[in-house]
Amino acid sequence: MTTQITAGIKVSVDVVYQPEYSNPDKQHFMFSYQITIENLSDYTIQLISRHWDIFDSNGAYKSVDGEGVVGEQPILTPGGVHRYTSGCNLKSDIGFMEGYYEMVKQLDGSYFSVDIPRFNLIASYKLN
Repeated sequence: MTTQITAGIKVSVDVVYQPEYSNPDKQHFMFSYQITIENLSDYTIQLISRHWDIFDSNGAYKSVDGEGVVGEQPILTPGGVHRYTSGCNLKSDIGFMEGYYEMVKQLDGSYFSVDIPRFNLIASYKLN
């Protein structure tokens, strides 16, 4: 698990290689990841949008921006937790992702960014 805390918001990531949805002969490698967002701050927040930077070991890069996460813009009260699962496909068996969430404080409407820590995407057969 990879974890990082930014502005009182803890983001943790677990990754699983999905061999049943991958086809190495066609350079298609599928990974799923579960993200847990914990509000350790004293104020209520809402996740507004996300930004991802995705890299693979072939040198490919893509940037992904969008509203919310998996169709939701969750509100987290102090101590609140939101978990979701999503996926990413690469053209190589090794890569990584990193990014950030844009959040808003419900109290005053101020926006702030929360880092999503860099996490590795590695096909399980590459690990000894």
